[in-house]
Amino acid sequence: MHKLKKRLYEIIFETDTPSGKTFDVLLMIIIIISVALVMFESVPSIRKEYYAILHTSEWIITGIFAIEYILRIIILQKPERYIFSFYGIVDALAVFPSFIGLFFVGAHNLVIIRILRLLRVFRILKLTRYNRAGRSLAQALWASREKIGVFIFFVIILVVLIGTLMYLVEGEANGFTSIPKSIYWAIVTITTVGYGDISPQTPFGQLMASIAMILGYAIIAVPTGIVTAEILKPTYKQNTQVCPNCLYAQHDDDAKFCKKCGAKIN
Repeated sequence: MHKLKKRLYEIIFETDTPSGKTFDVLLMIIIIISVALVMFESVPSIRKEYYAILHTSEWIITGIFAIEYILRIIILQKPERYIFSFYGIVDALAVFPSFIGLFFVGAHNLVIIRILRLLRVFRILKLTRYNRAGRSLAQALWASREKIGVFIFFVIILVVLIGTLMYLVEGEANGFTSIPKSIYWAIVTITTVGYGDISPQTPFGQLMASIAMILGYAIIAVPTGIVTAEILKPTYKQNTQVCPNCLYAQHDDDAKFCKKCGAKIN
């Protein structure tokens, strides 16, 4: 039994073994298919004509995810850490909505069933654990959180100032009926969205709008540079082994023990 659990652990949690890679690829394909089924089911003509196929396929996929979820709980030494972790909650969302829908049988509950079943689209979040590039980007964003936070704070100050000035310059006659609406205009202008539902009419207002548009291009470059600098920082080579005790997965390539809890991983 111990050997079987160890083998299952290597397949499900390790991505640097042939069997682990195969498992991950197959699971990614199933996740993509399941999300596609949810999308197809939302199209009335497709749902009406292929309901039986969509319904059967959905329950087959739900069964696969349920088996995967149960196996992850069984083979871990401390399953509660997985159950209440981000990925544990995502895996639960991939399974439970279909079963919860079975308990709502009245016609007046159809809306609730649809809402619950739409949670299945969160299965696409399961893809993140299998994308190493995505994890690197997430780490860079997390490392840049303080700089980006300060940057966003100053952007908020900037749009409040520009919005207030535009309200004073343009006034209600030109569509800037309040400071919040003027701030909304400043946000869509600086972000280069420019819906065009409000536009300055006075020469000074147009000058300020031009400055805001130019600032918008400059502002886009700032967070990009911050995150890029974090991505380019030299890092130690990491393996993909997952600690069986705490589920930590960012270990150095030659690590024998978990750097977070000290448990043996190799």
